[in-house]
Amino acid sequence: MYITDNSLVVTFNKAVKWFLPLCFFIFLPFNALAQINEDDDDDEEEVVATSDDEIIVMDQEGNEEVIEFPEAMTYDLDSLLNLYTSKTYLDEEDCNMRDINPVFSKEEYIDRLSRIPTVMEMAYNDVVQKFIDRYSGRLRHSISYMLGASNFYIPIFEEALEAYQLPLELKYLPIIESALNPKAVSRVGATGLWQFMITTGKQYGLQVNSLLDERRDPVKASYAAARYLRDLYRVFGDWNLVIAAYNCGPENINKAIHRSNGEKDYWQIYPYLPKETRGYVPAFIAANYMMTYYSQHNICPMSTRLPAKTDTVMVNRNLHLEQVAEVIGINIDLLRSLNPMYRRDIVPGLTQPCPLRLPQTEVGKFIDMEDSVYNYKADDLLNKRTEVEVKDDVPTYYHKSKRYARGKKGRIGRRTKATKRRSSARKRKSTRRRRR
Repeated sequence: MYITDNSLVVTFNKAVKWFLPLCFFIFLPFNALAQINEDDDDDEEEVVATSDDEIIVMDQEGNEEVIEFPEAMTYDLDSLLNLYTSKTYLDEEDCNMRDINPVFSKEEYIDRLSRIPTVMEMAYNDVVQKFIDRYSGRLRHSISYMLGASNFYIPIFEEALEAYQLPLELKYLPIIESALNPKAVSRVGATGLWQFMITTGKQYGLQVNSLLDERRDPVKASYAAARYLRDLYRVFGDWNLVIAAYNCGPENINKAIHRSNGEKDYWQIYPYLPKETRGYVPAFIAANYMMTYYSQHNICPMSTRLPAKTDTVMVNRNLHLEQVAEVIGINIDLLRSLNPMYRRDIVPGLTQPCPLRLPQTEVGKFIDMEDSVYNYKADDLLNKRTEVEVKDDVPTYYHKSKRYARGKKGRIGRRTKATKRRSSARKRKSTRRRRR
């Protein structure tokens, strides 16, 4: 059985129909680094040293703090370029620009950040500068890759954010959360483009079980993230605190506010934030900068070939992606990229109707051959039994263990002694009555 996109929620359909055709596994940063206070020159911190995976922030009193770069900033670009979707839809474009990162003054960076059309503030400081340097330097080819691949995801993010009237610059949050990889899983189990934990995901309507993980669904996860960000803003009323809370949870932000005597400014509560959250806002600012001013740093986006349009059918029986691939003749890796929410290639339609996304040209073929698809190697691919027989044609044997026997013997012995004591007591009472 199937249901076309007409049965889906309209807001989802509008975003998905044109832009979801693939689910890339991209790269870039997760949670971020450190930040400084620009308001007081006496307390200003500066970056005094860097290494491959960390920076050191030192204030004028000589106190040092080592901050690690986000995990995604260490991703191997070659492995990302070897992904099916990358090889199929992205190409390195002949770039007329020199592969050299220009050097600009501090004033130039401040001016550029101030000219980005955003609701959220894009403040400059030394730590933001370090992120910009890393993106425009060692990660410049990753930025090129991200710029090309973002064509498939940014429209989805913008649709969801616009639906809840949120600042559109939040569309770059998944860059520092998941590296735009819908199947990304963090060290603590956060999953998907927007890196939802299981508890938070379920609170916002995302189903997670052994076969289905809607945190990996780019559209559903984007709308859930928009609702979560909206709710966080209703609590904190400040977008810097909102994205910090998105990273470490509202409880930790409330603790930091309390420890800073009620301050509600990200830069004021910075020392009381978890280590990885202290650089989250600086990384977000740097990501917005690079996605806007990449050309000033001689970075060329990878060229993108938009894939064929896609459509969905709803299935109400369990279905393996290999059944679809073999009968319809679709590349199994393409099916996986279009349906990243199915964890083991099984669509659990028997539990509830589930969407299956296909190239639009193949939807009619699936409808015509639906029975053949369901029957193809069903016993091999969907081999979970629904009914079993118990072998009861022979007697059932069991052996009592020595431990069981000893325990039972001991219990019997104790009961026997107690019985003897009670019997003796009754006899003594009876004897006294007779004497009276």
